[in-house]
Amino acid sequence: MTPDGGHLAVLADWTDRVKNGELPARSPQRPVGVERNLVVTVRDWLDPKHYLHDLSTTDRRKPTVNGYGPIYGDTELSSSEQPVLDPVKNLKWTITPPVRPGTPGSELANEVVNPSPYWGMEQVWNSRVNAHTSVMDQDGRVYWAAQNRPPNEIPDYCKKGSPLRSAQLYPLNTPHDGFFQNSRQVTVYDPKTQKYTMIDTCFGTHHLNFAEDANNTLWLSNNTGRGGAPGEELAVAGWINTKLLWRTGDQAKAQGWTPFIVDTNANGKRDEDWNEPDQQPDYSKDTRLPFGMYGIAWTPADKVIWGSNLTHPGYIIRLDPGKNPPETAIAEIYKVPLPGFGIRGMDVDRNGIVWMPLDSGHLASFDRRKCKGPLNGPGAEKGDKCPEGFSFYALPGPGFQGDPGAEENPYYVWVDWFNILGLGANVPFETGNQSDSLYALVGGQFVELRVPYPMGFFAKGLEGRIDDPKAGSKGRELWATSGNRTPFHIEGIDAPAPGAPGATPETLSSPLVVEFQLRPDPLAH
Repeated sequence: MTPDGGHLAVLADWTDRVKNGELPARSPQRPVGVERNLVVTVRDWLDPKHYLHDLSTTDRRKPTVNGYGPIYGDTELSSSEQPVLDPVKNLKWTITPPVRPGTPGSELANEVVNPSPYWGMEQVWNSRVNAHTSVMDQDGRVYWAAQNRPPNEIPDYCKKGSPLRSAQLYPLNTPHDGFFQNSRQVTVYDPKTQKYTMIDTCFGTHHLNFAEDANNTLWLSNNTGRGGAPGEELAVAGWINTKLLWRTGDQAKAQGWTPFIVDTNANGKRDEDWNEPDQQPDYSKDTRLPFGMYGIAWTPADKVIWGSNLTHPGYIIRLDPGKNPPETAIAEIYKVPLPGFGIRGMDVDRNGIVWMPLDSGHLASFDRRKCKGPLNGPGAEKGDKCPEGFSFYALPGPGFQGDPGAEENPYYVWVDWFNILGLGANVPFETGNQSDSLYALVGGQFVELRVPYPMGFFAKGLEGRIDDPKAGSKGRELWATSGNRTPFHIEGIDAPAPGAPGATPETLSSPLVVEFQLRPDPLAH
């Protein structure tokens, strides 16, 4: 807080200065080099009342799946309706995944309600589906990390006494101070049949990614466990054997989960007895982490799972499933060292390198192959074992006075495994959430993909797709959503003041979906 009125006063002062014509002290650099080859197509999506979070366009493992097909969006807490876009016919519509009776809506979270200058006292946001993130499988099905039942109605197969091995080792039926962290499960939509399947997971879900394996295993993060927060005992990684699921329809047998156990006794395996996070460490045992994963990704290099944890200054967690994950999955944890701090999402490339967006104004990488010492043993649960594995790339742009990093708070990273856009294979793309852009790291240098209009592009989810491998740059594109929960200073959203001419809901902009394509040269048609 600031002494003259806090953050709201700072934002109000900023707004007044912009209104009076003040410009940034430093103008952004105009596009140079390959940046001049960029083609940006912007489409409205959904409606002005609701915000947009993520999107799904194809199977990340085979990006030709669903070529030229519909794109599916995720509206999180704003609406139960999920937007769909046909990019060929430029048509948009919505679909509404089902929920079970008694499923609560997001309007219950609004404890204090103040009138909106545009909507008055109308309850604009209300979602029972709460679809946060989605992915697509090899058959074009869309999987949402979404709510489909009341959060406290835990199935019996999750609890102690269940035949599921995961439940026998780590049952998920006990609240912590009355708190359950299972606000989302999984809902699947099959465009071919237009039917939905609600998968009742024992674990909560947040982000999700497929492994390249015979079972088409879907791995899911559960955004819990932030260094002692309520629900820390529910910090797990979950998975669904989707091959078994679609063959048998058995939701219980198809799923599993594991806590994060670190090999602190250095015997090279996971033991059944471990230290709990609130205990004094006994290094003759393994140790369970109180941290959960936010972002989650699977790497083909060594067939393990990586995830991010938001506890300051930021951590990344490696989970090796082993041959029988409920019993053999073993974790490693690494703390982000200075000058980096402030992690959100993450991704991995096909060489096993982890890429992270940092609030310190960096894109960071972690290469486990650079680690010099043992990664298990006493103290491995603290995350300090391999600072040498991190590398930092300072983002371009202005920073605070005396701060070497750009004043950025990037949200997520997506790695282009298959050179979809044309900047190279395994190129990471970081969201430039304070610069109307995406940043691609190519050969150690940043290429900025700026959205010039409307100003205020605020990327959330991004993904590449190949519509036609033979069509050159016209058959390949990178898609990104744009739409924050409470956007400000965005063209089309900052309408006139209430009561002024033109101050109507119709003056507001819808959330956007932005298509990036890269021509072979600036004058190519």
